Amino acid sequence: MQPTPFPGRPDPNDRTAFDRHELGTILGLYGRMVAAGEWRDYGMSFLRDVAIFSVFRRTAEHPIYRIEKRPKLRGRQGQYTVIGMDGQILKRGHDLKTVLRVLERKLIRAVGE
Repeated sequence: MQPTPFPGRPDPNDRTAFDRHELGTILGLYGRMVAAGEWRDYGMSFLRDVAIFSVFRRTAEHPIYRIEKRPKLRGRQGQYTVIGMDGQILKRGHDLKTVLRVLERKLIRAVGE
């Protein structure tokens, strides 16, 4: 007789995640921003409908930016979104590199000052 699985336990494979290429793109930008002294820490969350990369200026505070991947929006506005600290959507689209350009502009401004 087969044991009955526990009904409340979520399947760990039923999560949205960034793939290796996406994570490489995000971490490349993160490294440049750390080198510029703008960012200090990050956190990642992998939930059922969304993968989130949160960026912090200091470890013990709210994220200054969230980079989200929502595959269900792939056919509509685009699955990638950059959200500011106040919850405002800064950029949304289908291509991760294009969406991250909104943060690259802040890097150029930080280095040029």
